[in-house]
Amino acid sequence: MSGDIEDRPQPLIEHLIELRTRLMWAVGAFFVAFLVCFYFAKQLFNFLVLPFKWAVSWAGLSHRNVELIYTAPQEFFFTQIKVAMFGALVIAFPVIASQIYKFVAPGLYKNERAAFLPFLIASPILFLIGGALVYFFFTPMVMWFFLAMEQGGGEGQVAIQLLPKVSEYLSLIMSLVFAFGLVFQLPVVTTLLARVGFVTAQGLAEKRKYAIVIAFVVAAVLTPPDPVSQIGLALPAILLYEISIYTARLVERQRERDALATSQESSSETTGPAKG
Repeated sequence: MSGDIEDRPQPLIEHLIELRTRLMWAVGAFFVAFLVCFYFAKQLFNFLVLPFKWAVSWAGLSHRNVELIYTAPQEFFFTQIKVAMFGALVIAFPVIASQIYKFVAPGLYKNERAAFLPFLIASPILFLIGGALVYFFFTPMVMWFFLAMEQGGGEGQVAIQLLPKVSEYLSLIMSLVFAFGLVFQLPVVTTLLARVGFVTAQGLAEKRKYAIVIAFVVAAVLTPPDPVSQIGLALPAILLYEISIYTARLVERQRERDALATSQESSSETTGPAKG
């Protein structure tokens, strides 16, 4: 196995220097991305407001101007900083993930590196899929649900109109994106756990009913207190759990095939060629 791993003994100081180099690259990438995103913070925020505009159209209020407010002088400034940090994290994530991989990879065997690399690629892709689901579907649906509570006013009624604060709207969409992005990591996490033998497909299937309950509990904690977003997060989580069972089963089948191939090679080496 020594030929499969970069087993070069290094003193602690060299590991710390390597860690410092990787951290500098990761922090530098985040800082540069933050500066770029902060320069375009208003444009990015307008991009995030598009789901609200779609919800206004869905609610039949296309004649109405979409307005957001801020009630503290510094509120929109700090909101732009949050937008820039959010965008910088998304943009710089490939660099950050690659630096983490480069720091860890020398301590892994070749087969472990080959197994770990697909998960490193799948994780951001699944996170982006979850974020896209939030942006194009769930955020407009949630805002449409809230817009339906407006009151037009008239005889015996006061006019009640939704005017979101910029900070609260950003917090809503960011919490939804992170919640869905984390939930979409479920197949990656369970597949990794299945590879190391911590979980099995049968065990996951037997705990399906508990997973359904946990999915609704987690959805109630991570999403706003409305049934639309809670059900909207719980249902994909349950579907992803079923996908996780399937991927765990695939891992077990691959492990069985590898074990069978290894045993056949060992038996052929032990038997050796027949003597004439």
